[in-house]
Amino acid sequence: MAERITIQSGGLQIEGLLEKGAGEKGVVITHPHPLYGGDMYNMIVASLTRAYQMKEYSTLRINFRGTGNSQGNFNDGIGAQADVLAALSTLGEMGIDYLSLAGYSFGAWVNALAISEGAKIERAVMVSPPVGLIDFTSIGPLPSLHLIVSGRLDDIAPVDMIRKLLPGWNEDANLIEIDGADHFFLGYMEQLDAVLNAHI
Repeated sequence: MAERITIQSGGLQIEGLLEKGAGEKGVVITHPHPLYGGDMYNMIVASLTRAYQMKEYSTLRINFRGTGNSQGNFNDGIGAQADVLAALSTLGEMGIDYLSLAGYSFGAWVNALAISEGAKIERAVMVSPPVGLIDFTSIGPLPSLHLIVSGRLDDIAPVDMIRKLLPGWNEDANLIEIDGADHFFLGYMEQLDAVLNAHI
């Protein structure tokens, strides 16, 4: 059962949904762009959450500052990085040492920035990193990057652009394309679930 919690991030109260798993691993899961309706209840965020829970992870979804009941205002993702770090610290304070990050679209970008700035995690998963919309060229090596999933018809996260950036992130990461899917995976959620369940 998910528990509503409050996380302190730079003096702001950030809302989260925590579900404790039976294992010793934990993951922070982040949502798409808040200015376009993204929040922690997004169906792809929920899909990520289910996939990790099936592997007995503790899952922590958060609403970035300025989203839902989280305090503060949107500021181009800068504060959102602090929110990610605060959420990771929350899991760490629960005694979870094996920490992962997973994000969809804008959330994948924020997570990548946090990792580039030194967030200590074991594994990262990106669903539809929006390389066609946001500049990812400043993001350095992502040694923890394990899996990237994108739809073959996604013009916000074009697979060809992701493939060109991948050597600078982590050439050993798995890049999985879902044929026929666009950025929102409408009609392709079962395929997305299957990929996540197989690779997480």
